[in-house]
Amino acid sequence: MADKWKQTALLVIDMQNDFILEDRPARVNGGKAIVPNVIKAVEIARDRGILVVWVVRENDYLGRDVELFRGHFYFAGKQGPAVKGSEGAKLVDGLVIKQGDYKLVKTRFSAFFATHLHSFLQSSKINNLVIVGVQTPNCIRQTVFDAVSLDFGSVTVIADATAAATPEIHNANITDMKNIGVATPTLQEWCETDA
Repeated sequence: MADKWKQTALLVIDMQNDFILEDRPARVNGGKAIVPNVIKAVEIARDRGILVVWVVRENDYLGRDVELFRGHFYFAGKQGPAVKGSEGAKLVDGLVIKQGDYKLVKTRFSAFFATHLHSFLQSSKINNLVIVGVQTPNCIRQTVFDAVSLDFGSVTVIADATAAATPEIHNANITDMKNIGVATPTLQEWCETDA
């Protein structure tokens, strides 16, 4: 199995203060609960020799690179979510980028949209993706659908290391991803797999 793990990357998506901490306007309600599972998924990935890719949102302080519907968060005198260099853009406590990991900055939902992620993964000989983070209907789903469209060999979403605003929204999106051939194991099931 070591060969497969060398061709696999774990994408950790948007596990940043502004999306996880309770007092933030852009927080995902289910985000804080998955932090321990995301930490464990990162540990397992490192133990297996899986490349860890930290996908983080870092936006312009005036919101010039955000989706139109998010524009109201950014205006003179008010700092919006995940502004580059802000406390809100930092990873939540317990998650640390280590030597050998890779950090990718995005400004939209999909980790593939207007980034070099696809070419980076190709040049790293990555054919399989495992995805954790927030939020299921937006950044997780968009990244997953793009990965499937780009013909990655396997795409896995760890169901209890991803989260949305409500369990119903999360489960509906997990079902949609499962219906396009995405594996959706629990963290425990993924830990026990050797494939």
